[in-house]
Amino acid sequence: MAGAGSTAVSGAGTPVAGPAGRDLFAEGLLEFLRPAVQQLDSHVHAVRESQVELREQIDNLATAYFHPPELCRINEDQKVALDLDPYVKKLLNARRRVVLVNNILQNAQERLRRLNHSVAKETARRRAMLDSGVYPPGSPSK
Repeated sequence: MAGAGSTAVSGAGTPVAGPAGRDLFAEGLLEFLRPAVQQLDSHVHAVRESQVELREQIDNLATAYFHPPELCRINEDQKVALDLDPYVKKLLNARRRVVLVNNILQNAQERLRRLNHSVAKETARRRAMLDSGVYPPGSPSK
């Protein structure tokens, strides 16, 4: 494992020493990860939207269940009487699971947002340190 005073290597294979090398590496890593984080964020957003739509549809079906005249009309239209209770229970269970997964996705998206914010803040802090030429105490560049 590399020590605190190790050097980074540029894309051309040339060693870049000190904090500039670490910042170059950090910036490259950030640029490398940014598209994946953004893609993941957009997929999470799309899944959340579809889950909201699914939850609305389940709510509509559950509402239909709790309005007996509509169910009676459906039952009367059928030649064979159907017991809808097991299906409604399955729908309500599915709704509960959709809400649970939606909450998990919201938490993951919030963590990703905070992580992205922290990385951007740290990158800005390091750029400011490089631009000012001031390095924190104990840095290997002293």
